Parts: sequence; C-alpha cells; structure tokens
Amino acid sequence: MDPLVAAIDQGTSSTRFLVFNTKTAEVIGHHQVEISQRFPKEGWVEEDPREIIRSVYECMERTCEKLEQLNVDISNIKAVGVTNQRETTLVWDKETGEPLYNAIVWLDLRTQSTVERLINRTPGRNKNHLKDRTGLPISTYFSAVKLRWLLDNVDQVHQAVLSKRAMFGTVDSWIIWCLTGGRTGGVHVTDVSNASRTMLFNIHTLDWDLELCRFFDIPVEILPKVGSSSEIYGWMKSGSLAGVPISGCLGDQSAALVGQMCFEEGQAKNTYGTGCFLLRNTGTRPLTSEHGLLTTVAYKLGRDKPACYALEGSVAIAGAVIRWLKDNMGIVQSSSEIEQLAAAVGTSYGCYFVPAFSGLYAPYWEPSARGIICGLTQFTNRSHLAFAALEAVCFQTREILDAMNKDSGVPLTQLRVDGGMTGNRLLMQLQADILCIPVVRPTMSETTALGAAMAAGAAPGVEVWNLNPGQLPHLTSEKYEPQINPEESEYRFARWKKAVQKAMNWETSETSCSSNGEEKNGAPCWVPPTPTLVRVDP
Repeated sequence: MDPLVAAIDQGTSSTRFLVFNTKTAEVIGHHQVEISQRFPKEGWVEEDPREIIRSVYECMERTCEKLEQLNVDISNIKAVGVTNQRETTLVWDKETGEPLYNAIVWLDLRTQSTVERLINRTPGRNKNHLKDRTGLPISTYFSAVKLRWLLDNVDQVHQAVLSKRAMFGTVDSWIIWCLTGGRTGGVHVTDVSNASRTMLFNIHTLDWDLELCRFFDIPVEILPKVGSSSEIYGWMKSGSLAGVPISGCLGDQSAALVGQMCFEEGQAKNTYGTGCFLLRNTGTRPLTSEHGLLTTVAYKLGRDKPACYALEGSVAIAGAVIRWLKDNMGIVQSSSEIEQLAAAVGTSYGCYFVPAFSGLYAPYWEPSARGIICGLTQFTNRSHLAFAALEAVCFQTREILDAMNKDSGVPLTQLRVDGGMTGNRLLMQLQADILCIPVVRPTMSETTALGAAMAAGAAPGVEVWNLNPGQLPHLTSEKYEPQINPEESEYRFARWKKAVQKAMNWETSETSCSSNGEEKNGAPCWVPPTPTLVRVDP
C-alpha cells in the first residue's frame, strides 16, 4: 500500500483530521468536529483551548477507527501535518498544562483602543510604522496586540509571566505542544508562516525581533521556537498514532497555497472560509504593498530551503455572513439554503451588503467600519438579501484582486479557489462575473489539509511525498467563465464601493488615557513604551 500522511486542520469553526494517499492526494479517511465560539462582550470572540485540543484527539481517534473498519492499516500513516486558524492567541501554564485564558480569536475587536494608542505613539501616527519589519499594519487582527491585552487584563497571565511559567502560542503551537507531551516534554514551536502573523517576527531575518518585542513590551522568553514549515518537530506521545512524527506546520492560508500547488511566482489562490484570503506567491523576495495588502511568509519547506513570500489580502467576513444570516437573523435554516434563495431571484435588486462586523480588513484596515445594508426598498425580500450577501463576498475579493494587480504590475488571468464556500456554484459564477476572469475550483476541495500533509510528508526524515514539479499530484478542476459584460460588472462594483464608504468611521474608541495611566472611568490603561524602532532596509 502507498504511504499515507495525515493532516490536522484546525479552523475557526471546526477541527478536521484527514488522511491522504501520498501518490494520488486522495482523501481516504476523515472526521470533523464543530468548534463553539463565545461572544462574552460586543466585538469579543473567544474559543476554549481545551475544547480545541479535545476536538483534535476526537478527530484523530474517530478517523483511525473508520480506517480500521475499512481494513486500512494505520501503521501506514508516516507523518502528521498541522494547519490552523492564524493569529488566534493563547497563553498557557507550562507547569500545569492549563490555559490561562480562552483563546482570543483573530476576528476579535477588544484591542481596538490598544491599537489606537499604539498608532498614536508612532511618528506621524502611522499604522504602517512596523511594516518594514513585519509586512503588517498595526491592527486588531494580529497576535501581538491580543497578547498585550492578556498581559494587561488577565492577572493569571501577568503572574505566570512573572514566575516564568507562561507560554504564548498561536493554535499550531498549542496543538503541537499538547500532542508531543504537554507539560511532560511537549515541544514549544511554531513555523515561519504562523510567526509572521504575530507582529513580533522579522520577515527578513526570519526570527523574533527584539525591537518589536520591546515596542509591544512582550518578553521574548514566552515565545515558541521558530522552525521551517517542513521538518520533524516531535513525535505523537499518545493515542492510536503514538510514535508518528509531526513534521509539517503551516498557517491555513499558506497551507492552501501549497495544496493548490502555487509554487511559482505569480500564482495565486483565494480561500473562502469564515473569512476570505487571497494569496499571491511573490517568490523568495518580500514585495511591499502600496495598496493595503499584507506581506507575509508563505512557506519554508525545509530548514535548508529558502523562505517564499506572498502578498495577501484578508477579508474578515465571508462564510461568517452566512452564519450570521442563519444564527442571528433566522433568514435561512441552513447554509445550503442561501444558494437556493439567491438563485430564485438572480439579483440583489439594488441591495448592497457590507458585512464589516469586525471592521474592514484589506485594503482599508479600518477597525471603525461596521456592517451596513443599503439600497432597501419595499420590494426587497430575504432572497435579495441572500444574493447581496453572496455578492459581498465577491466584491471584497475584487477589491483585493485590484490591489494585488496594482502592486505586482501583472494582472491575474485566472483565480484558483478553495474552501467550504466554493461548493456554492452560484457564488463561484458570481465571482467570475465580478472579477471578469475565470475562476478555477479543484474538484478535491481539501487543499488546506492537503498542503499540511504535503509539507509533513516531504520533511527530511520522512520523505514519502515528492514536491518536485514533475512529481506533484494532478488535481482535476472545474472552471467558471464570466457570463456578464464588463460594463455591468463595473457598475455593480462601483455601487458596492459607494456602500463601503457609508460603512466607514461608524465606531471609534471614546476612552482616553490620563497622565497617570487611567482611563476616564478609572480603569487601568496600558501606555505603551515610546517606540525606538530604527528603519531597516529589506
């Protein structure tokens, strides 16, 4: 039997475990568990780290049971890769193994006032002050400001840091630490793709940056060791896969780029999940965006291999808008119903939906924006709203693609897509219509997990998956061609941009700090140290 490689895919809304055949890239077994989110206050989004790791174990064990029922020998699983929701921030106690607070999810907005104070203390109040080193604007999105909030507001975290018991990590670090032994020898590690989303990592030196740590006043000692995306980090310590190496680690969007085989400069993919993430491979040099995109480390497939970079456009709300229509508004009973409703009318009838529930990410980076639905008339019904919600995902992608074309100077001629929402055929056709280029969807949609499995299988010491160009598995796909004229597409996109402007500057932080470090209401207020960053040339 061909060697098998497995992947843990821990996303914002679910955890999955998938086992792949290394020759065909076929999924031969999988299991999925939904993850519950908590919203303790307006704009706060949390998950329980214990639930996350329990879901990982459950998915692995259930998948192994299914494979044994199919007479598949699980000893053929030669490696495990990990891919994860990025930026989500955890701190735990290395002596007890217990989380010190819930995981603060990437969507969370509680750090808006922290971000404003940080920006106000930079020269010229410039949100891009750290971009030379990090590739990122100062934003609620990234891990450093979430970690700063935990240090300031959670006494258990503060005390654990003082007593040198605290460990920080993104979700990949938590999973790998737990699976490799936890408090009895667990490996505290991350990879370059996840580290590059923290705002503490220098994307040029490929290591934690002491000046950035000083800027955020975060002790470097609590950070994990940074490895490549494809190497043996440790071995599974318990369960059906005890002794199997964990040898791949990639943030979910980087994993999808690898799984879509976007190894050449200029190739791009868009993943439609809770959010929407468009990445374009820029090769071994980081390309700085002048149009609101992020520069990120895409992958480093081995310790001795070069890092490859990507331009990224991040949209906070994509699939989450469907969840909102279902759970918050009761407009649909299931996610699949949205396509039927929208297809029934085939138009939004002039209704435009800007789902800025967590502010707007690329290309605006405007945390003050809020969701807005405009263009309503007495004729508007829930089917039009469903159509407008799908269009909103497509319009947001169009904004990012336009910015990416300007930055690269080479317009994209087709877009590769993946993620849960790509099963919605109406959405895919709308996307092709609004972009005015073909959209290509692989028939095997599990490209994120596939990327993590490929990285794990190719790692030195495992080497059961060949990533040389001629050896890559061929994925069949279907193509959606634009079906409307460009003039109509431009008209609808212009109306969308008008709606976006109406969503701007809706919510701002009203609290201000006094000279003694207290807010007007007497609550403690963190005052960041004066930035001492020196400009570095890439």
